[in-house]
Amino acid sequence: MRPVHIGVFAAVLVLVAGLLLGWSGRAGAAADPLLSRGKAATASSTESSSYAAGKAFDGNTGTRWASVEGKDPQWLRVDLGANATVTRIKLSWEAAYAKAYRLEVSADGSTWTQLAEEKAGNGGTDEWTGLSGKGRYVRMYGTARGTSYGYSLLEMEVYGTTGTTPTPTPTGPSPTGTTAPGGAFTVVAAGDIAAQCTASDSACAHPKTAALAQRLDPKFYLTMGDNQYDDARLADFKAYYDKTWGAFKAKTHPVPGNHETYDPAGSLVGYKSYFGSIAYPQGKSWYSFDEGNWHFVALDSNAFDQSAQIDWLKADLAANGKKCVAAYWHHPLYSSGGHGNDPVSRPVWRILYDAKADLVLNGHDHHYERFAPQDPDGKATADGIVEIVGGMGGAEPYPIEQIQPNSQKRISGEYGVLKLDFTDSGYGWSYIGTDGKAKDTSPNYSCH
Repeated sequence: MRPVHIGVFAAVLVLVAGLLLGWSGRAGAAADPLLSRGKAATASSTESSSYAAGKAFDGNTGTRWASVEGKDPQWLRVDLGANATVTRIKLSWEAAYAKAYRLEVSADGSTWTQLAEEKAGNGGTDEWTGLSGKGRYVRMYGTARGTSYGYSLLEMEVYGTTGTTPTPTPTGPSPTGTTAPGGAFTVVAAGDIAAQCTASDSACAHPKTAALAQRLDPKFYLTMGDNQYDDARLADFKAYYDKTWGAFKAKTHPVPGNHETYDPAGSLVGYKSYFGSIAYPQGKSWYSFDEGNWHFVALDSNAFDQSAQIDWLKADLAANGKKCVAAYWHHPLYSSGGHGNDPVSRPVWRILYDAKADLVLNGHDHHYERFAPQDPDGKATADGIVEIVGGMGGAEPYPIEQIQPNSQKRISGEYGVLKLDFTDSGYGWSYIGTDGKAKDTSPNYSCH
């Protein structure tokens, strides 16, 4: 055996000690736990339900999130469930990568602080270390695509430490009368749905919007009236609506439109017989329910002249402890379509506006339209209500006729659904066509 030189041996010991110290330091930096695995996620858009936001946080590189193609900006967000100190983020890009993006953190899902920025990305794996940001929500905000497609992440991993226990899902009022936030969720909504046709007719649209709605796989569905044409008989509900949108009836919160009043058996008879307690959970054709930090109010605009509904609405809003409020019914106060503005809704708007409601969803006119925040008199104001007309669920489209003040976007002729993304403190949405592509994407709004 060759003898080991003492000087060499000492140098080796020094080298090993240095490596161990260096390894220990790197291990300490990487030892912060993975916080994002399996947590609730939302995105600005998805290419289809196969590429949902949560696919980037499931620990499986065989799945991925993908945005719609050809549109900037796009974002992917995760709710960590509690405030955390974020120290490291790892992005594993699919072929559709971001050339430019920001990593941001937020305490409330509304106000964002930048953690890092990439201006010359080339795909593959991006690992950002040495970060220091505090918040519950983390997002990748893509501003420039690296390809002609969209943005696509196999995995997004957020590491750090939490100093608090996760925020619980609300189970009831707290002593102060408010409830704890319940995280992000997605809702699909449409009005004016089931024409008297079936999938065997290639021109029949409601089978296509139903298939799209089901692929989006939301927390629940909203319908904004005229669910079944022409007279909303029970037999017609069973023959048409039930074959398409009826597939997810148990997850649907409907309201009636004017066509539900035309039933020869009596106003709303077929509607009530078909939906049962789903449409009458509180014994009336109007009701409310909560999800997360949102209070949803479902109204019957055929009966806005009934004091019983108006009195109930005032009491319901007075008792609400949620931060955010959305209401939906059939007849829109404002519309650029063939039916135009319907003043029957103005008294209800005044009640909602006084209660600092955030969002109103309507149907009746068979097109898509979104409005800037406005008050009940149509005056644009930052604390106003945002209205969306979403009447493209399957009935024959109506043309745009007279563009109303504060109307920001109008689409007629392309069937589709609203994909609404709600957080504890805000919301945004996309209008998704039956081809699965986003035709319009809203700004992000904060709750009043």
